[in-house]
Amino acid sequence: MNKPPLFSPFEIKSKTLRNRVVLSPMCQYKAKNGIVSDWHFQHYSRFAFSGLGAAFIEATGVSQDGRIGHGCTGIWDDEHVIGLSKIVKTFKDYNCISGIQLAHAGRKASFLRPWDGASPITKDDNKEPPWQTIGPSAIPINNHSPVPKEMTIEDIERVKNDFKTAGQRANLIGFDMIEIHGAHGYLLHSFFSPISNKRTDKYGGTFENRIRFALEIIAEIKSVWPENKPIFYRLSSIDGADYGATLEDNVQLAIALKSAGVDVIDCSSGGIVSSPVLVKSKIIPGFQVPYSEKIKNEANISSMAVGAIISADQANDIILNKRADLVALGRELLADPQWVYKAATHFNLENAKSFLPDSYSFYLSRRDEFLDRSAKPA
Repeated sequence: MNKPPLFSPFEIKSKTLRNRVVLSPMCQYKAKNGIVSDWHFQHYSRFAFSGLGAAFIEATGVSQDGRIGHGCTGIWDDEHVIGLSKIVKTFKDYNCISGIQLAHAGRKASFLRPWDGASPITKDDNKEPPWQTIGPSAIPINNHSPVPKEMTIEDIERVKNDFKTAGQRANLIGFDMIEIHGAHGYLLHSFFSPISNKRTDKYGGTFENRIRFALEIIAEIKSVWPENKPIFYRLSSIDGADYGATLEDNVQLAIALKSAGVDVIDCSSGGIVSSPVLVKSKIIPGFQVPYSEKIKNEANISSMAVGAIISADQANDIILNKRADLVALGRELLADPQWVYKAATHFNLENAKSFLPDSYSFYLSRRDEFLDRSAKPA
C-alpha cells in the first residue's frame, strides 16, 4: 500500500521530521530548582527511541518566578545546561528532532503540583514557599487565587530579556526547535485575552496592543535563535468564556505570528477560566482538531493538532485531510511508548521495525519467527 500521510516526512526550515507524530510537552514537576533529574532522563529516553518525528521537553521556566511550581524545569541559569544537554543528546542519538517549550506562568505561577491539590502555594507550605505572581493586570484567576502584581514596563522588559536569554541557552544546548508557550492562561495568553488584560497603555485594549508583548518576545528570541531552526507557538484557540478571545481572534493572531517569524502553530484551547475547552463537558477524540484546521487554512500557516488523538487511523486522517501538518500526542504516548511502531505495523509498513532501536528490532523479528499466532496453546 502507499505510505500513509502520517508517516510522510515533514520538512521545516533545516529540519526534517521522519514522520508527523510529535511528543507534546507534558509537565512532570520533578525538577529541583529547575534542574532536571534522573527521572527526566528515564522519562525522555523512552521516547527518544520510540520512533517519533519530534519531541518537546515540558514547559520550562525562563525565570524562577515563571515556573508553574517548584517542580518545573528551568532554563534561566547555566546550571540547567548540563542536564538538558544530556537529554538532547539522547534524542539526537535516535534520530528524533528535539524541542523545548519556553514558558512563563504569569498569574498561574506559584501553584502546588496537581497531585498535591493544584492550589496556590501558601506560607503554610513550608517546603515550598510561595512567590509574587505577575500579570498584565491585577486580576486573579479566581476568588481562591492571589492577586498578581500588574507588570510595569520594567517588568515587561525583564521578561522579554528572560525569553531572549532562554533562547540563547536553548540553542547552546542543541535543541532543534523551540515552542513559545502562549496558551492556557499563562503570561503571554493573559496579555492576549481581554478577560485578563485591562491595561490602558500600549500593551492593552486593542487587538494590536494585546499581541504586542508576544510579538516583541518573538523578536527578542529571533535575535539570538538561528534562522534555520523552527519556532513553534502554542496558543489557546478559544478562551471558551464570555468576552474572551474567539477562534476568529486567534486566526488573526496566527497571521501576525507568522509575519513575526513563527513557523508552526500548536493549537490548544482554554486556560483563562478553565482548561481545556470541552465539548459538551466531555473530552472527545480530536476535540481540538477543528481549531488546527481553521488556523492552518485561514492563516495559511503550518499547524499542529493536539488533544485526545488516540488511534493511528484518527491521526492519519488528520494529516490526510489537511486538518493539521503534525499531530502531538501526550497521554497516549505515556500509556504506550511504542505507539509509533504499532501504528506502522497497523499500516503494514515494510520498515515498521525501523522505528525501534536495533536491539528491539532484532528480538521482535526473532519473536515473529518463533511465534505462530495461529497455533492453539498447548
